[in-house]
Amino acid sequence: MEDQKVNKACSGMPDTVFECVIHYIHDSRDRDAVSLVCRRWHDIDAMTRKHITIAFCYTTTPGQLLKRFRDLESLKLKGKPRAAMFNLIPEDWGGYVTPWVEEIARSFRCLNAIHFRRMIVRDSDLELLAQSRGNALQVLKLDKCSGFSTDGLLHIGRSCRGLRTLFLEESTIMEKDGEWLHELALNNTVLETLSFYMTDLNDVRFQDLELIARNCRSLVSMKISDIEILDLAVFFSAATALEEFGGGFFNDQPERYSAVSFPQRLCQLGLAYMGNNEMPIVFPFASRLKKLDLLYALLDTEDHCLLIQRCPNLEVLETRNVIGDRGLEILARYCKRLRRLRIERGADEQGMEDEEGVVSQRGLIAVAQGCLELEYWAVHVSDITNAALECIGTHMKNLSDFRLVLLDQVERINDLPLDNGVLALLRGCCHKLRRFALYLRPGALSDVGLRYIGQYSPNVRWMLLGNVGESDEGLLEFSRGCPSLQKLEMRGCCFSEQALAKAVLQLTSLRYMWLQGYRATETGRDLLVMARPFWNIELIPARKVAVPDQLGEAVVVSDNPAHIIAYYSLAGQRTDFPDTVVPLIL
Repeated sequence: MEDQKVNKACSGMPDTVFECVIHYIHDSRDRDAVSLVCRRWHDIDAMTRKHITIAFCYTTTPGQLLKRFRDLESLKLKGKPRAAMFNLIPEDWGGYVTPWVEEIARSFRCLNAIHFRRMIVRDSDLELLAQSRGNALQVLKLDKCSGFSTDGLLHIGRSCRGLRTLFLEESTIMEKDGEWLHELALNNTVLETLSFYMTDLNDVRFQDLELIARNCRSLVSMKISDIEILDLAVFFSAATALEEFGGGFFNDQPERYSAVSFPQRLCQLGLAYMGNNEMPIVFPFASRLKKLDLLYALLDTEDHCLLIQRCPNLEVLETRNVIGDRGLEILARYCKRLRRLRIERGADEQGMEDEEGVVSQRGLIAVAQGCLELEYWAVHVSDITNAALECIGTHMKNLSDFRLVLLDQVERINDLPLDNGVLALLRGCCHKLRRFALYLRPGALSDVGLRYIGQYSPNVRWMLLGNVGESDEGLLEFSRGCPSLQKLEMRGCCFSEQALAKAVLQLTSLRYMWLQGYRATETGRDLLVMARPFWNIELIPARKVAVPDQLGEAVVVSDNPAHIIAYYSLAGQRTDFPDTVVPLIL
């Protein structure tokens, strides 16, 4: 009866009306829901969808994507699990773009924007893209990718003359020469965004950057590698539309930098290796800054305080925990418009951490009470209390993304477990919260707290949990909640394979799971409890890995516990397994 009502409702709406309405539906989840109403709406969605994000490249095939969405203009494709960023996944695990590039070259005639994230890209892939899509390609993002060199970028620079965005940030690129940038500068007049920030591309001539600035009058964002700031004076004077700049370094007398004049529209800044002697270069335009990246600056706590109080319009701050509680108190007092806050672990491994540079509940409480518009919170802390988490839940009603890492240092934390604080946090933020990460120390969250996470995360779609819970029962209690959870990542947990498999079956919306540090069996057969159609399970057995020590002077062999990667896939079992992966054939 319900199906008849739906079909009748659909037949009462002319195609032309619905085709007009659907263009105003932009959220992918809303689009997915619409496409399930009836076959006609499914077809109209397929014809009108312009952008697709595939959160895991093995969940479908290029041919299946083409069959449904023939007129795509934009594609974002993610490969390796996030753990690959921390060298937890073998380099050859997978995530090759080649089959996708081959299909793009053959069939996707409307595609003009491509974003590959954490994938293996070959020079031949870039050459094929340049040959097949060179005239049409407007956006190319190789985000945390590897496997290619500047020879591949040379093809892009020569052939893709309509490129508006070239993003290479944090990719591992083999540098042969700087000709790729020279060709880009010679051939492109419409570039708006160029980023090779946090790469090893150092064979870069500042004259090529000047040429880009002169030729590309719409250039609004430039993030580079290590180039002396004094050599960029002409670039800055030519890039009149520039709003964002990142990278560079200071290696001259501080008084000489007073001659450098930044563009009038610049409001997003990330200067690497900037110390307190060079900091006055920012003061004249600090009041108009909306984004400030200090992750690679050489500033202590006092420097952070002096700079931040001059930035009343700041909306995004990225820095290290050297900012300290005092810096966070200044931030809360002066930066009322702050929307995104990211505080990474600092240089304490090198013994450089400022004695004041510790973030604790004192700083968190100040930010929670002072920065009420905060939407994104990702902070590494050395100490935490239930009261601080409760304060966040009380005041931060706009949080959609919350991430907290409790650093594993020698300090004794007296207010554990954090069960009640996590409960108060989630109760206060549950309506808007979509992404949630909590990485703690063993014993910092009991089974009760794990149950609270499941119970009070109704809208969370992605979750990362580390060192939480005490037993299998806590995991099973957690999995009875989280009705919207699609991606789950867990590390350093005490759960058995059987409990993990049962939990997966109870998490009804789950599409992807990555786990490391569980109680693994020799065969992994207890994981077969979660076996079902279209559900792939891959195992990476425990192994020894060689990593450099903290000073980079010696190689240390450490244990890398077993991994599980499980996911829904319409593509069936993948075929490019390396020797380090064992698929469970279901």
